[in-house]
Amino acid sequence: MPRFIIERRFGKVTAEELDAGGTRSKRVAKEQFPEIVWEHSHAIETADGVISFCIYQAPNEAYVRAHASAAGLPCNQVLEIANTVGPDDFPD
Repeated sequence: MPRFIIERRFGKVTAEELDAGGTRSKRVAKEQFPEIVWEHSHAIETADGVISFCIYQAPNEAYVRAHASAAGLPCNQVLEIANTVGPDDFPD
């Protein structure tokens, strides 16, 4: 299954609002988008608010965007992951 990085620009939100978004995302995925898998997210705080970078498995970009729309989440950019590497993949 393809994997994607989703950039979400939330703006100024509270921790409670972020939690509510995560709960909605899980519920909507379970009820309407059974092929989507939310692996994990990284959230950062900037002067303009919270930005998250989420890793998802999904059949295609359109499926990712449809899920975000149904869950009421921003979906500013969706990029398909071509390869994943880490330090163990390279010689010392």
